[in-house]
Amino acid sequence: MNPSPTPSTRIAAIDWMRGLVMILMAIDHASLTWNAGRLASDSAYLLNPETGGPLWIPGSALDTLQFYTRWITHICAPTFLFLSGTSLAMSFERRRARGMAEFELDKHLLIRAIVVLGCEGLLSMMSGMAEPFLQVLYAIGASMIAMIFLRRLPTSLLVALGLAWLVGSEFVLSHFFPIEQTGRTVFELLVFTTGGKGSLLVFYPMSHWLAMMVLGWAFGRYLLARPATDTGQQETEKLLLLSGLSALLLWAFVRSNNEYGNMGLLRDDKAIVQWLHMSKYPPALVYSLMELGLMALLLVVFLRHERRMQGPPRENNPLLVFGQTSLFFYMIHFVLLGGSAIAITGGTGLRGLTEAYLAAGLTIVALYPTCIGYRALKRKYPKSFLKYI
Repeated sequence: MNPSPTPSTRIAAIDWMRGLVMILMAIDHASLTWNAGRLASDSAYLLNPETGGPLWIPGSALDTLQFYTRWITHICAPTFLFLSGTSLAMSFERRRARGMAEFELDKHLLIRAIVVLGCEGLLSMMSGMAEPFLQVLYAIGASMIAMIFLRRLPTSLLVALGLAWLVGSEFVLSHFFPIEQTGRTVFELLVFTTGGKGSLLVFYPMSHWLAMMVLGWAFGRYLLARPATDTGQQETEKLLLLSGLSALLLWAFVRSNNEYGNMGLLRDDKAIVQWLHMSKYPPALVYSLMELGLMALLLVVFLRHERRMQGPPRENNPLLVFGQTSLFFYMIHFVLLGGSAIAITGGTGLRGLTEAYLAAGLTIVALYPTCIGYRALKRKYPKSFLKYI
């Protein structure tokens, strides 16, 4: 889900981080296809297709194991968007330094966005669902198109815009697109709120996830501006540590107040699962703070480990492999999980957590050599269409 610079220009910590969330994402999607008890009620906007009422009813019980299986994967989408922005910014600034024209940079980003959106459409058709549904690839592709224009803004303004939307999105939605409103337009669903209209079902409205890509873009510029020295790397680690801890502290404050910042999904009580049961569709401020905060702290761990390594990172480290082939992994893992569920269960795909974790593990094992082979193919043909996947 990022451009593919040559191996020498990559920061291993970014690939490790991306690879980690690919593994977590496989668990979530294995639960989707194999787990009858899967919890996905993290929204006050989504409606229950059976009853027509809200999908989440306050006071409903949350099974602990099911909940944490879902919760550990919440970091995936924010990380995808943030690190996509980081990788794109670094790639573009390097290409500009080599003399690439702005038009060529725009064209590359547009083609990349079209490929990602095409992959989303392909998965939607392969799913067998009666209606098209837009998930994280839609959010990434649409955000890339927006970045054709936004990337020209100074870094400080990008940071201000990204943070302003994360903080203020609930104010906008509550005034113009309230939870109880019906008859949403296609534009509203594509850009602002989660839900369906006719045959269209949108889980990832673009604006919220674009804010995360914008922040990631600013971070990519920051990384390139740091000197390639131990001191420069430590400055980056300190920034991430401060940002991550600040985000988690602010999360605790907003969540404890249990009012603004929760996108309508409030705590029922003081249980830990209630604190962690936050709106992802669309992402509430508390959701964004926690997931981006955790991502920042994990990046500190990865960056520090990379800085202290003796020699280059191991080429076939699974996290590195999956992180460098993330879009390919994303597409193929859906095929493997969905196909195995249909083949083994006759299409029901309904078993339990044990089967879901087993399916995720087998899928990850099967994809490891496949992704190594695909990465080698991309490196053999660096100027082919494969550079977009």
